[in-house]
Amino acid sequence: MSTYRERAHRQTARASVLRAIASRERSSHLSAPRVPTVGIDIGGTKVMAGVVDADGTILERLRTETPEKSKSPKVVEDTIAELVLDLSDRHDVHAVGIGAAGWVDADRSTVLFAPHLAWRNEPLREALASRLAVPIMVDNDANTAAWGEWRFGAGRGADHLVMITLGTGIGGGILESGKVKRGAFGVAGEFGHMQVVPEGHRCPCGNRGCWEQYSSGNALVREARELAAADSPVAHHILARVEGQIGDITGPLITELAREGDAMCVELLQDIGRWLGVGIANLAAALDPARFVVGGGVSDADELLIGPAREAFKRQLTGRGYRPEATIVRAALGADAGMVGAADLARLVARRFRRANRRRAERAHRPAFELRLTPRGWAGDA
Repeated sequence: MSTYRERAHRQTARASVLRAIASRERSSHLSAPRVPTVGIDIGGTKVMAGVVDADGTILERLRTETPEKSKSPKVVEDTIAELVLDLSDRHDVHAVGIGAAGWVDADRSTVLFAPHLAWRNEPLREALASRLAVPIMVDNDANTAAWGEWRFGAGRGADHLVMITLGTGIGGGILESGKVKRGAFGVAGEFGHMQVVPEGHRCPCGNRGCWEQYSSGNALVREARELAAADSPVAHHILARVEGQIGDITGPLITELAREGDAMCVELLQDIGRWLGVGIANLAAALDPARFVVGGGVSDADELLIGPAREAFKRQLTGRGYRPEATIVRAALGADAGMVGAADLARLVARRFRRANRRRAERAHRPAFELRLTPRGWAGDA
């Protein structure tokens, strides 16, 4: 039976190994080659592509509309390939990183499901590898955004970080000790589908009461349009702005009017912000990060949204008053976070690709030694 001292020694040794591993993971991005790479951010409405250098600077960007959901996966792959080849005409591209709005497997090669695209178990990396002569990395777009913010934006200096992307729905990414946590199957971070209201609003995912039904761009627009459709007095200003066309009410318009002081739009953003704070408090109870970074299009409302979120977070946090509280900040890279993060993650793939090529080249140029053995008992030609 092992003694207490032996057990303590083993635990200390194990802790040292884990610290060493974490240190290597944190520093891995620093040893990546300082070469330009392409980042691709694929959303439900647009595809953004950019050449990004090792400091996170975008050297050139291109944007096009996302092909319609009804089209075949090959149409989207054609779009990606065309963008990369176009950028490669003017830049020495060494790798391509793709952030896709969907579930990506743990190997970062196959898109398991994309709600806004016709991708179902689509082997995206393999499909593009046959067309592009550079290594390719595929990841969830919220993961790439989290990485981008951790490396170059509002997440710098935070060893434990949670990214929340507020757009049409809610996405998320988790970083611990400089490594993206993707889960056993690659689909960690789908925070938008946590249930916050039992039997609440129906969600396109098939469940009810999902967080994104109360704190997202869709939720914001839905509430505004319902008030307008009911001809509520508080909606008269926004109705006048869209000339009675309720379908023209959008999230950016609501944010614009809120900045101008429209009471209904301010209140709607406060409601969305309070639900955001409730969800963040739940995530703090589960993950205990040091910092939450809020990005996505809805975050353009800035303090109109994040101020109420901080207040609700403080009220809902488990053990409030007896524990350190995470900070909640707005993303610094804006709409570029996913593209920049994807390009930077691809730089790590480029490093492994270059190492493998170097080893192959060394083997190819290694001198061939001929080992001539004289059979035992044989004296030659004498």
